[in-house]
Amino acid sequence: MAYETVIGLEIHLELATRSKLFCGCSAAFGAEPNTNCCPVCLGLPGTLPVFNRRAIEYAVQAALALNSAVQEESRFDRKNYFYPDLPKAYQISQYDRPLARGGHLDVAFPEGARRIRLERVHLEEEAGKLLHAGDSILGAAYSLVDYNRAGIPLLEIVTAPELHSGRDARIFLEALRELLLYTGVSDVKMEEGSLRCDANISLRPAGTAGLGTKTEVKNMNSFRAVEQALNFEAARQAAILARGQKVVQETCHWDEERKATVPFRRKEGSSDYRYFPEPDLLPLVLDRAFIEAQREKLPEPPERRRRRLQEQYGLEPREVAVLTATKALADFFEAAARDYRDYRGLANWVQGDLLYQLRETGTLVEDLDPRLLVELLELLDAGEINRPVAKELLAEVLKTGTGPRALVQSGGRGRIAGRASLEPLVEQAIAANPEAVESFRKGKEKALAFMVGQVMALTRGRADPQELNRLFREKLN
Repeated sequence: MAYETVIGLEIHLELATRSKLFCGCSAAFGAEPNTNCCPVCLGLPGTLPVFNRRAIEYAVQAALALNSAVQEESRFDRKNYFYPDLPKAYQISQYDRPLARGGHLDVAFPEGARRIRLERVHLEEEAGKLLHAGDSILGAAYSLVDYNRAGIPLLEIVTAPELHSGRDARIFLEALRELLLYTGVSDVKMEEGSLRCDANISLRPAGTAGLGTKTEVKNMNSFRAVEQALNFEAARQAAILARGQKVVQETCHWDEERKATVPFRRKEGSSDYRYFPEPDLLPLVLDRAFIEAQREKLPEPPERRRRRLQEQYGLEPREVAVLTATKALADFFEAAARDYRDYRGLANWVQGDLLYQLRETGTLVEDLDPRLLVELLELLDAGEINRPVAKELLAEVLKTGTGPRALVQSGGRGRIAGRASLEPLVEQAIAANPEAVESFRKGKEKALAFMVGQVMALTRGRADPQELNRLFREKLN
């Protein structure tokens, strides 16, 4: 029998606040274990949580970007379960009255665009982090716990079960990450745990409705791992059904070393968590003016920006795809384009030499003034420098922050032109390369290119190559 895979995702997003959701502890990544903790986030007796306003703003912005309906009144609940990474033995989360309901994300899959619906978006506090002694949690001799992460504001985004393969899930997550990165509500770094994903996956007979028995897959720490884990789990369930057996509802752990999902524990239901309203927090009430103010802060979505850049600047889709890879890069290009009208030339420099030098120097594009690149390109267009010098100057601009014109004036790297400057260099090259001279006089043009190259090397690329060609032909003929 043929089966169809059905996947729903639960995405957990750490919001980019400086402090935690209900206390003033730092939410920064990478601190010494158990140093960003206090009685509130550890749940010690007598402490009370207080809302972080910025976390609520970011959560509303993310929900609006995802086309979700933000609720004017929502409520926080206690989700009770015992696990070492949860210091209070409960998590402050949202259950039946979430921050936002519904929503969707339009995703460009290879076979065509498709709208993936969302069920809900809700706010909760993050758990701590377990560090396992061993290759994986399953074989660890012991585990240590770091509570620095406990209490960081966490946004959970739950999709409808509308994805049908590991590839679908990966592409959806990549599109979601891009959108959320544009909004600025999170740094969405999977390697630091600020974007994580669990998946509910089941199989059903092809062409039928309904859902089969699902398993939950955890510990997928990269987009590639998501694709591999879900494809493996789908094949595992198909093999069970083909033997006439039943799939067990359970939580599975993705073992990166073995490239396999491993059953970990029986899957809990909502009743197991004994949800009840959080007694220390009043309902969260947001007036319409607050919600609309957050909508005004949202940037242009990446897909809409790609279409606009193609139309406004006459660029190709592949160029626009690179320029809009991050909001900061797209902002840089558009800021430079206000002063430099050769949009195609500007795009070539930004997606080529600039990106290369940013990687080489470790510079962030947001730290570079777009006017410095414009100044460099204007020097190039005016013939005051040539392209090899321009590339050298770009690297120095990134390292020093000095303007390219100032570097040219102080470093003697302007274009060398004119008979008075070039003629001695031409004569020197002719005298030093008698074999090349003889070859040229026998009709071999490559010999002339060789001698021009000698002068270009001598001048570090500053000599005018066209003028060199003219002078060499004059002297040799």
